[in-house]
Order: sequence, then structure tokens, then C-alpha cells
Amino acid sequence: MKNWLRLHAYALTSAWRHTRQPRGGFILNVLVIAIVLALPFAGFTLLDNLRSLSNKLAVESEVSVFLAMTTPRDKAQALAKPIRQILEDAKVAGRVEFIPREKALSELGTRSTVSDAVAVLGSNPLPDAYVLRLVPFENTHEADKLASISANLRALPNVDHVQLDSAWTKRLSAVMHVGRLALLFLAGVLAVVVIAVIFNTIRLQVLNQREEIEVSKLVGATNGFICRPFYYAGILLGLTSGALALGLVALALLPMNQAIAELARLYNSNFRIEWLGLGQAASLLAASTMLGLAGAVISVRRTLARISHQLFPMGNNFPFLA
Repeated sequence: MKNWLRLHAYALTSAWRHTRQPRGGFILNVLVIAIVLALPFAGFTLLDNLRSLSNKLAVESEVSVFLAMTTPRDKAQALAKPIRQILEDAKVAGRVEFIPREKALSELGTRSTVSDAVAVLGSNPLPDAYVLRLVPFENTHEADKLASISANLRALPNVDHVQLDSAWTKRLSAVMHVGRLALLFLAGVLAVVVIAVIFNTIRLQVLNQREEIEVSKLVGATNGFICRPFYYAGILLGLTSGALALGLVALALLPMNQAIAELARLYNSNFRIEWLGLGQAASLLAASTMLGLAGAVISVRRTLARISHQLFPMGNNFPFLA
């Protein structure tokens, strides 16, 4: 166990020593990779906040059912029972309120912005209506029941129009779905870019240490002893770049939240973009580290395979690279 730890400590030390050569090269590579990673990290942070907002937000649904103008009052009031039955069948709790056209006109006249217009009306243009104030849904998925409820309400006799006031929840869900797909595509493309950058960086390190590798192999060094420092170099690149990318996103949230706070204040809201939790940040760091390791593995295998072929033309002395 001590020998195993000593070998890995040596590989890590060697990787750190060689990643700093040439001077400034490691920092430049980390900065490039961090900028690339910052884009999907920022997108993930934004989508996570929107998802939490849409899932935890109580969707207060209000459905307005407008009857035909020619509907007699007794038939209009008789619709209360089938409307309640539709809610019971959908297993949705709520309060059903009948709004006579006279009451609707009176309430409309109390509004200062339209009171003058209501005063000059020759007749009441408003129909009888029902307002269904439903118990808030726990999330937008349960709000999908509103579609079937609205369809059943439209099928009732003497119903002229059904207005669903929370249709915005479905639009938000659809926009978030498109955003998730776009983020996955962007993350996939940028992951290839990260692997390519690390591939080229590790390849240059391997070529710079070619003579050292050849001597080590001739004196009996194992494949693991030769490759392990380069793997650690890729891990260091991925981990450091991921940490810097998270820092860049955190810094960008400061001015962004100030602008969002000013906008949210106009809508009497205190919404702000929250920073990722510890587990989510650790997952992103693990992803960037795995990208670094993947780029290093691919680079080392390809580059050492060529060196091995030139060094041992009669046979590959790196059997795991074949």
C-alpha cells in the first residue's frame, strides 16, 4: 500500500512539475478551458433556477366560463352542477362562483379607468359567467389537467368561451424543455472542444518528454509508471479549469442579480438567481475532471503508440496501446 501511494505521489508531483513548463503555458490552457466550460456551467445554473421556480411555484389557476348572451338565467344557474361534476371527475378541488351579468357590469363600473365608458353604454354587453378558482397545483405537471377540464367545459350547452388564465405555465415548461435540449447540445459540443484542447496539451508534454520516456522504457519502466503522470496532468487541467469556470460564473451572478433585482422589483418580486448547491457544484467539477482525464487518456495512447512503433518496429512494447 505504501509503495502504491508513493508511486501515485510521484506521478502527481511529476505531473504538476511538467504542466508548468513552458512558463505560463499551464495558466493559459486553464484559462481557455475555463472560458469554454463557463458557458454550459452558466446555462446549467440558469436552468436549475428556472426549474426550481416552476416546480415549487404554486400554480394558482382560475378558469372563466362565459355563457352565450341568449342563455336564460335559469339554464345558466343550472350549469353549476355539471361544472362541479367535471371538477370532481378530474379530482381537482376548487370553488365555483356564478357571476351574473349585472354584477359583472357593476364591478366593471367601479374601475376608474373604464367607469366613464360603462356609463355611456346603452345596454349590458357582458354575459353571465362562472369563475372556477382552483386549489393551487403543486407543480406545472399537475397543471396539465387544466387542458381536459377546459375541453369538458367547452362541451357544455350554452357555453360560449372558456378562458384559462394559467396557460403561461405550459409555455414556460415548453421553453424550459427547449432550453434543456439546447444546453445539452452546447455542452456536448464544448466537451469535444475541451477534450481537444487537453489532447493537444498532453500530446505536447509527451513529445517534450520523449527521450525520457524512451530511456524509461528501455530500462524496464511499466506502462502505468510512464502514463500515470500524464493522466494526472489531464486531471489537474480539468479540475483547475472547472474550479475557475465556477468562479467566473459566481462572479458574473453578482452584477446580473443586481439587474434582475431592479426588474423583479417592478413586478413586486424578489426573484434572484441562486448559486448552485454544493452537490451540483461538485458534480460539475467531477464532469470537468473526467473530461480532462478522457483527453489525457486519448492523447497518451495515440502519442505513445507512435513512439512505441518507432522504438520497437518489430513489435509494440506498449501492448495496451495496440
